[in-house]
Amino acid sequence: MSEALKVRQDGALDFVSIGGMVIRLDPGIIPFRKATECKIHVSGGEFNVAANLSDCFGMKTGIATAMVDYPIGDLVNERVRAMGVRPFYKQFKHNGVDGPNIATVYSDRGQGVRAPVVFYNRANEAAGKLKPGDFNWRAIFEGGVRWFHSGGIFAALSPTTSDVIIEGMQAAKEAGAVVSFDLNYREKLWNVIGGAKKAVEVIDRIVKNVDVLVGNEEDLQKGLGIPGPEVAAKSKLDPSAFFSMMENVRKKHPQVKIVATTLREVHSTNRHSWSAVAWINGKTHQAPTAELDVYDRVGGGDGFAAGFFYGLLTGVSDEEAVKLGWAHGALLTTFPGDTTMASLDQVKSFAQGGSARIQR
Repeated sequence: MSEALKVRQDGALDFVSIGGMVIRLDPGIIPFRKATECKIHVSGGEFNVAANLSDCFGMKTGIATAMVDYPIGDLVNERVRAMGVRPFYKQFKHNGVDGPNIATVYSDRGQGVRAPVVFYNRANEAAGKLKPGDFNWRAIFEGGVRWFHSGGIFAALSPTTSDVIIEGMQAAKEAGAVVSFDLNYREKLWNVIGGAKKAVEVIDRIVKNVDVLVGNEEDLQKGLGIPGPEVAAKSKLDPSAFFSMMENVRKKHPQVKIVATTLREVHSTNRHSWSAVAWINGKTHQAPTAELDVYDRVGGGDGFAAGFFYGLLTGVSDEEAVKLGWAHGALLTTFPGDTTMASLDQVKSFAQGGSARIQR
């Protein structure tokens, strides 16, 4: 059991997150300017963690989000339920013309020296209309909740979404839950609602309620508004720069007990070196480095968060929790889509040094 956190042992729900749902259109290795067909993946940074924890790790999870009464909403709802996630919806009625909508993310996979390309259509997004009072947190947490989570993408959707996050976090704290936040800094989204200065102001209000942070060096600098690392990293896999920022994180937000992130060296679109690190109550931990043959890189960070949170929720050692997150994130890059197709046995085997040798 991690000494950094007091994780309650009971609860009708192990994990609840709040965030916006999206559909990701994926034409594979074909760029959109030449695409003739694409796959549809149901996603959302906050949902992905809940889905991974449910489907792979067998935890009881929920998602608070916006739902729209049109066929895309039906598609999203089907996938939420298929992943075993309990939905808590604020319903919106589509007018048949321009929304409100479930947001669309367009993302090809790239290939070799050609990087993936990601762009959005978040016009009139239902999740951006969420505001305090839209969810009955007392009812959601009535049977007990152990962990509550949100992220910077949802916080950046509109001037009201950060207030919904804070409302949920404070209710979760009262219910005895651990609270986490994935900084997930997206400059394009913050530019629409006020830019970098607004981002720091908003995220500062949120993080005051947070026990566990997920975010890399850039997320910490731009999201928290703290100075860059005092130590220059020798490579993308060198954790020294990340760890050198922890004192500044602690000074600004002394209640934060854990900060974790993945480390990734991109050699080509399909070949990555992959590791993960965590600062836990003053102690540092790093996973091994794996060489990944990447099928679809989207969702790897959410995969890490899910495995890491699972470890902390189930009381394994801090080092083992980091390895579980690292292993699950690595496996997630081998599947199409943003959510897991891994089994818990596969995750544990890889975390313990397993190989890709055929299983008969």
